[in-house]
Amino acid sequence: IIMAQNFRNQKTSTAIGTAYTDILTQVNSFDTVVGLRLVNVTGSSINVHCAIEASSNDTELAVNVPIPAGSSLELIDGGAKLILVSGDKIKAKSDTASSLKAIVSFIDDISQ
Repeated sequence: IIMAQNFRNQKTSTAIGTAYTDILTQVNSFDTVVGLRLVNVTGSSINVHCAIEASSNDTELAVNVPIPAGSSLELIDGGAKLILVSGDKIKAKSDTASSLKAIVSFIDDISQ
């Protein structure tokens, strides 16, 4: 049996600053992240951090990575995927206030 998948795209509505901001919180049993783009919305270079929080433990995806002015960084590409379980979060922050936006593409509620 082939089951349909629910593709989703979650975007931040405000610019991310210097404190970690949740950009995706997993609420179903399993989700697969197929795209994660961080965008510098300022006129200067910024340094960003991105992590997965699972059971209050952080696993870094990017640490102090520079993104030039007006550019973006694709953290998941080339067919790579991240599997999240209930309660996991992806979060990001920048070294500059209100400088970062994130776009997360994921498949919601993976069928088995």
